Amino acid sequence: VTYAVTNFSPLSGRDVISINAKTGEIHLTGVLDFEEVSVFDFRIEVRDQGIPPLSGHCRLELEVVDVND
Repeated sequence: VTYAVTNFSPLSGRDVISINAKTGEIHLTGVLDFEEVSVFDFRIEVRDQGIPPLSGHCRLELEVVDVND
């Protein structure tokens, strides 16, 4: 199976996370700032190599908590 992030909201979320296509492991790759964006929404999709290929998806919501800087 392969994993991918197929939707980002807002689009700046592209710089926030990455996903390992083979394992599905998600990593934080950017800096989170509550004052800029407090919630990110991502759509994660998994697809197999069958004929025909089967796929599934889930929604990941990342909420940024405010702390005193």
